[in-house]
Amino acid sequence: MVWALSQIEDIFETELLYLPDYLCFTEDWYSVVSTYKLKYHFSYSSYMVISQVEDAELLWRLARASRDISQLSTTSAEDKKRLVYEAFVYAKKALEKNESSSAAHKWYAICISDVGDYEGIKVKIGNAFIIKEHFERAIELNPKDATSVHLIGLWCYSFAELPWYQRNIAKVLFATPPTSTFEEALKYFQMAEQVHPNFYSKNLLFLGKTYLKLKNKKLAAFWLLKAKDYPAHTEEDKQVQKEAAELLKSVGDKN
Repeated sequence: MVWALSQIEDIFETELLYLPDYLCFTEDWYSVVSTYKLKYHFSYSSYMVISQVEDAELLWRLARASRDISQLSTTSAEDKKRLVYEAFVYAKKALEKNESSSAAHKWYAICISDVGDYEGIKVKIGNAFIIKEHFERAIELNPKDATSVHLIGLWCYSFAELPWYQRNIAKVLFATPPTSTFEEALKYFQMAEQVHPNFYSKNLLFLGKTYLKLKNKKLAAFWLLKAKDYPAHTEEDKQVQKEAAELLKSVGDKN
């Protein structure tokens, strides 16, 4: 990877004084990078230069960085849309450069799902099978990636609770529309937890939500309490804590 770092340092020579934290090759390091640094290192001028990058490992990280900034509550609607499409470009290019990269498949699936939010229900449902296929491929390449397992669970949960009118649209548009069940979603959320226990607040939350859908209030309360008590390192963790606390009220938890 030394050559890649050298390449990026050359590209950034006139743009940045040092390499942005989100280009680091260590996932653990990425997870502790502050939102402040992520937001202010990533400018439009940087994007124009970064677009020259050819290394898949850097490209999927750029997709992740763009996507993460798009999800911040402080990001404007206009910037969010721009960042979502930029993330998709990076992820697509990463996959083109290395089809054997588990992370490239994962972030391509995430980004194509985000793009679907802007392109209508027909495109979003039409992309559903593609999204699932890339998550499955990501897991084949890296069975220890709990996040990809969780995301298939989320895919299943989303289609299990699809509103009736969207189900009817899907039936009209597609001969075999995507379907799933809460039981299938639960299987993947449990698998993710087995691969990496307590790795993600949202997986704990959706274990609780899925058990609620399956009318098992005891286990729902168990997982929702874990989600509520999960240390809040990110904005998403705080949102998870809030939702878990609200849902716990419905199962009579007094904590």
